Amino acid sequence: MGGIIYLRSENEQGFKMERDEAVIKLLNIIYKNSELSQRELAKTVGISVGKTNYVIKALIEKGLVKTSRFLNSRNKWAYRYILTPKGIKEKARITRDFIKRKMAEYEKLLKC
Repeated sequence: MGGIIYLRSENEQGFKMERDEAVIKLLNIIYKNSELSQRELAKTVGISVGKTNYVIKALIEKGLVKTSRFLNSRNKWAYRYILTPKGIKEKARITRDFIKRKMAEYEKLLKC
C-alpha cells in the first residue's frame, strides 16, 4: 500500500510528510480514546477541524476507522471513532515507515 490519503499530488513532499504525521497522530489518539469529538481531536493533533474531518472521512472510506453513535455525558448523541483491525495494522505500518524515514534523515544529517 502506498500512502493512505491523497490530499494533493505526491510530489509535494513537505505536505506528504505533514499529512503522514497528522494521520499517525490521529490514529494513535483514536486508538487511545475513541470518544473524542473532531474538535477535541483537532486540538490534540494541532490541525484544523476541517482538516480533521477530511482525514477522518478518508480513513473511514479506506476502512481504517469506523464510527459508532453513543450518548455522551451531556445527554447528546455523539460519534465514537474506532480503529478497525485493518486500521490497527495500517497504524503500525505507517509508524514503522515514518520511523524509517526519520532514521534515514538522521543518518543523512550525521554525514554532513
